[in-house]
Amino acid sequence: MKIGLLQINPTVGDIDGNARLILDAARQAAADGADLVISPELALVGYLPRDLLLNPAFVRRAWTAAADLAATMRGLPPALIGLPEPNPSDQGRPLFNAAVLLRDGVIGGRFRKALLPTYDVFDEDRYFEPFHGAQTLDLHGTRIGVSICEDIWNERDFWKRRRYHHDPVEELVRAGATVIVNLSASPFVAGKQRRREAMLGSMARKYGVPLVYVNQVGGNDDVLFDGRACGFDASGACIARGRSFEPDVVICDTTSTTALAAPPDLDAESEIWRALVMGTRDYARKCGFSRAVLGLSGGIDSALTAAIAVDALGPAHVLGVLMPSPFSSQGSIDDALALAQSLGMATLTLPIEPAMQAMEGTLAEAFAGTARDVTEENIQARIRGNLLMALSNKRGALLLTTGNKSELAVGYCTLYGDMSGGLAVIADVPKTMVYRVSRWLNADRGRDVIPESSITKPPSAELRPNQTDQDSLPPYDVLDAILQRHVEQHESAAEIVAAGFDEAVVTRVLRLVRGAEFKRKQAAPGLKVTDRAFGTGWRMPIAAKAAL
Repeated sequence: MKIGLLQINPTVGDIDGNARLILDAARQAAADGADLVISPELALVGYLPRDLLLNPAFVRRAWTAAADLAATMRGLPPALIGLPEPNPSDQGRPLFNAAVLLRDGVIGGRFRKALLPTYDVFDEDRYFEPFHGAQTLDLHGTRIGVSICEDIWNERDFWKRRRYHHDPVEELVRAGATVIVNLSASPFVAGKQRRREAMLGSMARKYGVPLVYVNQVGGNDDVLFDGRACGFDASGACIARGRSFEPDVVICDTTSTTALAAPPDLDAESEIWRALVMGTRDYARKCGFSRAVLGLSGGIDSALTAAIAVDALGPAHVLGVLMPSPFSSQGSIDDALALAQSLGMATLTLPIEPAMQAMEGTLAEAFAGTARDVTEENIQARIRGNLLMALSNKRGALLLTTGNKSELAVGYCTLYGDMSGGLAVIADVPKTMVYRVSRWLNADRGRDVIPESSITKPPSAELRPNQTDQDSLPPYDVLDAILQRHVEQHESAAEIVAAGFDEAVVTRVLRLVRGAEFKRKQAAPGLKVTDRAFGTGWRMPIAAKAAL
């Protein structure tokens, strides 16, 4: 059987637009000989729809569109299309996360998700009722087991700890399924595709049945999807694979025994770069922006953000703003201008010394008798934030913030200053990875896209004379190692110290993380590329006292 995997990039809420994407992809799959086509999870409404699902009219619109799509697709292969389905019972959640079979011009069978994730960015139990029981489709003499995303992530022999008490795939095989298909919206995390393919291949081999997986692609808010639809034969070998970070239509012949080589694009730096470019492009496009503006400091964070923005939107649509102060070095100014020239983007220079003098004059009486401290430094950052927001408003351009994950974790950023903006492009990229991606980019392009001096010079906010980040923070390699253990692995201070880190440094870092929670709650959305980001999946309280 030839199954067409419709790896599309849906926009949340754009039901008509998503229907057109499904139709176009289905026509292509049909031309390529598909016997059946399958869309990603909830493809008709886009994933994650969140509280749009609480609106019954929204769900009704999806079903009207599904009926129209079925009629339009008459003559095309049968199609499994993801959408929310009203729960006919007067008990439980009001919806099912479902797929419907479009066949012969009408909506046929319905298939419902069994396992509902409620971790990280997921909150499906808020909306959906879990389904119990095996759901199969008989087509062309083949019994196809239908599963939806999380349903395949509970294999007892692959995971050390399972989240759920039953395995839908196991139940499908018991029900006689000889092919398993899975409609997914599986978010991107650097390195995840290796785990996906290992898990899917292991599952196909264990049950001795082909397994076909389709994933959506694109960015929706802070969550990114990498596509990479794939299929596995009964021995667990990968026999079909879609492109990464691009829409694709893949034909998986479940009778094939021709194994594919391992994908070539799994290095972390390349994955993160492509994910951030895609995420920036989609966030801007889906929010109605064609242009972006950002501050250029001459440092590595703003340089990498600018490079991503130019790749995403084109150099003619990105404006870099230099805002030198009396503390800005000539080297930083030169690096910012060199970067802009390298990227082919326009710049604007707005010195902030006059605004600093005006602010200090206004506050002189109120600050009388106090010493200069971080307050005056933050005023500089807030002047810059106001200037950038003004340009964003005037030009209708999306303001990109340039802070990294390490800074956001410990609060080394200024609320209503450098945190101001509409999208935090690298907010989930640790500082050490910022360096790695920047060096990878220069190597990949065969030239210094990012000036070498921006990479090698000591990082500095340049808010006071001779300032460096390490005046306030541990070295970034130490800081990032501690943060990775604490934020992503949930290790306590004692566990981190036991791993060989200095107790005083660990205690200070973890206190900074706790104390910066109020800032992170007000930060711009950041594109998620790690297992644990400070976004919709991060649910820490602000007013709390917790042991380190």
